[in-house]
Amino acid sequence: LASHFIMALPLMPGNSPNAQLKKERFHKSQHFIVYGGGMVLDLEKPGIGGEPLVGQKFLPKYSVYPKGEGSDLPSWVAFDKQTLRFDAYFKEPEYDAKVETHRIRKCKIFFYLEDDTIHVIEPSFKNSGLPQGTLIHRHRIPLPPPNDNQFYNVFHFNINKDIVFYSRTFTVTDCDLFTKNFLSKLGITLNEPATVPEDPYTNLRLQHEASMNPLRPYERLHPLKQFLENDGKTLRFYCLWDDTDNLFGDQRELVLHYYLADDTIEVIEVIPPNSGRVHVPKFLRRCKLPKVRANEELTTFFPLALLQIGAATDEFYKDCDLAIGKEINVFGRRVLLTDCDEFTKAYYRFKYGTEDFTPVQHKAPPAPKPPRLVPPYNGFGSEEDSLGNCHGLMPKPVHKDFKKFMEKDSNVLRFKARMMTTDPVHRGRVFLITYFLSDDSLSVFELEQKNSG
Repeated sequence: LASHFIMALPLMPGNSPNAQLKKERFHKSQHFIVYGGGMVLDLEKPGIGGEPLVGQKFLPKYSVYPKGEGSDLPSWVAFDKQTLRFDAYFKEPEYDAKVETHRIRKCKIFFYLEDDTIHVIEPSFKNSGLPQGTLIHRHRIPLPPPNDNQFYNVFHFNINKDIVFYSRTFTVTDCDLFTKNFLSKLGITLNEPATVPEDPYTNLRLQHEASMNPLRPYERLHPLKQFLENDGKTLRFYCLWDDTDNLFGDQRELVLHYYLADDTIEVIEVIPPNSGRVHVPKFLRRCKLPKVRANEELTTFFPLALLQIGAATDEFYKDCDLAIGKEINVFGRRVLLTDCDEFTKAYYRFKYGTEDFTPVQHKAPPAPKPPRLVPPYNGFGSEEDSLGNCHGLMPKPVHKDFKKFMEKDSNVLRFKARMMTTDPVHRGRVFLITYFLSDDSLSVFELEQKNSG
């Protein structure tokens, strides 16, 4: 018995080691919960101070990452707005279809690192006949039974792996570059990407649509396509109407506007000042300009051209018919296109590959201005003031050097002088000459003498 007896230390301060000396939490957990109207014992609650009881193990609530890597910030801060994206599919059986027995539905799985929540969506496809979109809303998904007391974390995901969400098996086929780098840093060996099997229903739809295509494909022209693409875009040409063949006729300058939205044309006359002509708002209002048919003669007789306005025609001027150097018929008037603006040049360069935009010279070069001769200085006033009278009827004051005026405003040179003469009366006169450096001006002042007369 003596061999089994161990003497304990005396119960004195400092000699009795107590494991609870350094503890700070001594709360007791509530082990009873109300379930179904009765009190039930919860065996998962910890003991005093949150410590596990004998034989009790706690499962991690969130993903456990390797210690020593990354920062000490909480996951909802360190992984804020960071998401792992996986491409997956699941096989859905079909019981009512005539041809296919199953469907392959592609989807995307998003795993949010901040709280281990999962979100599953299915991209929408045209004429699929399925309620596509969000399949599983964002929340924590439990593992399949018998581990349904745990939740999915980042270590449950990998490429070419089956994952079960609520009895539906998803096969992960691939992931994005960020997901691959993140899983590789955690030490997870990624599998090779898997291929998605063909969907029988999708193949059937493609065959059906291919059989409906015409043998000669045609471009569907939307009635508003031209208006929506070219609204506000206008081609501008500078034109000349030579009316010198008629009595009292002369050359008239015009501006042609071609609206790309509806292929209409507007012509405005440029009336020079003091020409004696009445200014009219438009030479031709905005409308579609008809062409002259091959069996008709281009006439400039006004009454006949006016009578032909109501003639039915299907040929109108288009943008391809307009170019520098060409003549067009504006209801019986020969109009020559002489030049265009920069937007019009860029339009024809892009659409038709035109590079030659040499304008047509129809005006005589302006006469050179005669040289303006400056008369010699006559000695009255300053030379700048006299030169100002030669530049205009209303001369402007000479621009002074303001900087020099501010710097040398108080700087004055004074000289004492006498008159150079043999006359004894004027020989004794004394003058004070002042030179102002601010504007280079002079002043002469005669000093007063006593009894000078």
